[in-house]
Amino acid sequence: MAEPAMELTDILELLPHRYPILLVDRILEIEPGARVVALKNVTANESFFQGHFPGYPVMPGVLIVEAMAQAGCVMMLSGVEDPQNKVPFFAGIDRCKFRRPVVPGDQLRLELEVLRQRGASCKLQGQALVGEELAAEAEIMAVLGERS
Repeated sequence: MAEPAMELTDILELLPHRYPILLVDRILEIEPGARVVALKNVTANESFFQGHFPGYPVMPGVLIVEAMAQAGCVMMLSGVEDPQNKVPFFAGIDRCKFRRPVVPGDQLRLELEVLRQRGASCKLQGQALVGEELAAEAEIMAVLGERS
């Protein structure tokens, strides 16, 4: 059974990310070591829209993938002892595809499932959806390192 959802304050206790790079607003479902469902509300106030693109704002694909990775890292960190002494690192990406633009007003639903986990490393299958439409998908690898 899934654990209760996490609010932003809970996410901030786990992730080292802060504004302007924190890209997860809420965790809807979480099963440590198995899956996570998260939300990112995309607003017109996002700083990246100033340059991407003036007059036609589109969320950069790399930030959609980063949002998926951050949701996966919340799931990974929620399942370890002493998560404040861990730091998540993006380790790789495979089979990444972008299916539709993400624009101001969209809500990204980030769904990730563990494909493989070995020690501190994890490979996840991720999808970013707007409503029922697939915006992006990727296999993401992450590693939990020790904070120094």
